[in-house]
Amino acid sequence: MKALVLEEFKKPLVVREMPDPECSPDGVVLRVEANGVCRSDWHAWQGDWDWIGIELPLPHVLGHEFSGVVEEVGKNVKNFQKGDRVIVPFTIGDGTCPYCVSGHHNICENILMPGFSSWGGFGRYAHVPNADTNLTRLPENISFVEAAGMGCRFMTAFHGVTDQAQVKAGEWVAVHGCGGVGLSAIQIATALGANVIAVDIGEDKLEFAKQLGAVATVNARDEIAPEAIREITKGGAHVSIDALGIAQTCQSSVSSLRKRGRHLQIGLTTRDEEGMIALPVDLIVQYEIQFVGSLGMQPSRYPNMLEMVEKGKLNPGQLVTQTISLEEAPRIFNEMQNYQNLGVTVVDKWDK
Repeated sequence: MKALVLEEFKKPLVVREMPDPECSPDGVVLRVEANGVCRSDWHAWQGDWDWIGIELPLPHVLGHEFSGVVEEVGKNVKNFQKGDRVIVPFTIGDGTCPYCVSGHHNICENILMPGFSSWGGFGRYAHVPNADTNLTRLPENISFVEAAGMGCRFMTAFHGVTDQAQVKAGEWVAVHGCGGVGLSAIQIATALGANVIAVDIGEDKLEFAKQLGAVATVNARDEIAPEAIREITKGGAHVSIDALGIAQTCQSSVSSLRKRGRHLQIGLTTRDEEGMIALPVDLIVQYEIQFVGSLGMQPSRYPNMLEMVEKGKLNPGQLVTQTISLEEAPRIFNEMQNYQNLGVTVVDKWDK
C-alpha cells in the first residue's frame, strides 16, 4: 500500500510502498478515505511522549484521525461488513477491562491508539482491532473529510467540554490555545450556549475563533490573559481549558478561573515539560478549583456528537481549512514546528 512513513525521528517523512495490514479475527481493514494531520502526529514525529510510555518502532505509519470504508472483515466481527462507511475512534478499548465495562473505553487498561499502537491513517489501508466494540458507522450525509475533521481533536474536545467539564449554557469558558482542539472546543462550547473567550498569540487564529463563535478574544502576546479574562467576565471564567499543553497556557488557564471554577486539561505536554507543570496550589485550594483531565472519547458518545452534526448544531467541516495529497503532508508537519497552521488540514488525495 502507499503510505507516508516515519523512518527516523525529526527527519523528513517519506511516501513509499508499505505492506498491507493483515486482518485479525476481531478486527477490520479499512480503505482510508481521509485522515487529519494532527499536532499529536507532530509530537510522535519529534519522538515525544516517551515519558508516558509511547515509543514507536521504526519504520512507522502515523495517522489517527481517519475515516473510510470497510474493506475486509474478521471472522468474529458481527456488526460490520465490507462497504460500510465508518469513523475510527482515537482511543480503542478491549471491551473487557473494568473501565470498558463501566463505559469508559477511552481509558481502557489495555488501550490501543491507531497511528501509535499500530499503523494508522497515513496508509491507504489500516487495521482496526476490536471492531464491534470500537468502530462507529458514519452517516451517509457526513463526508469522509468532515469525519476526519472530527478525529482526535474534535471528539476529544466534545468529550472534554460536554462530559468532563460539563459546560452549561450561560457560563463563561476561556480556551487557551486555538489550534485544532482549541477551535473545536470553542465551537462545541458555543453550541452548548456558553460565552467563549479565545486566547492565543496569533491574530489569524483569534479571528478564526470569532467565526466559530467566540464572543471575545485575548492576544496573550499583548495582554496578561488571566487579568483580561477576569475583566471581561467580571470575576473569572467558570471553565477554562488548556488546549495546548505548555506551562504558560496551563498556568494561565488555572489563574483565569473564578471561585469554584473548573480547569479542563486537554493538551499533553512537550519535551520542555515532560508531563510536569508547576501550579498555583494555594489558589486552587482557596478557590475550590477543580482540575479535570480528558482523553479521547468513548465510542458510546459518538452517536450524540454525530446527531448534533446531522442536525447542524455542530459543523466540524468549518474547521477544515485545506485538503491535501499524501505527498503534501510533510509540509504541514514542518509548519507545525512554529505553530503556522490554521484550523484542520485533511489528507484526502492518495494520488498526485
